[in-house]
Amino acid sequence: MNEDRVTGSARNLGGQAQEGFGRVTGDAKTQAEGVINQAAGAVQDLYGQAKESAADAAQAVRRSAKDAEDIVRDTIEQRPYTTAFVALCVGWLIGRMGRRD
Repeated sequence: MNEDRVTGSARNLGGQAQEGFGRVTGDAKTQAEGVINQAAGAVQDLYGQAKESAADAAQAVRRSAKDAEDIVRDTIEQRPYTTAFVALCVGWLIGRMGRRD
């Protein structure tokens, strides 16, 4: 849980208390400010959730790239002739695609 989520949750709870206090005392201004604080807290909490999700996605991409790199490295080390043949075929295909007949 990051700082934005904690702050947003605290602001949301404070807004709920403020709204309840305004309702009990009959103060419409305090009640409205409480509703506004609740909304602002909810938005800040959602922002924190989005940041966490983006960080998790970036970490997953980094892990996947590292795994792919390991697979390619192992394949090159264990099967050098097959790797050279595949590279030759890919080069030939790229050359054929760029050629005008």
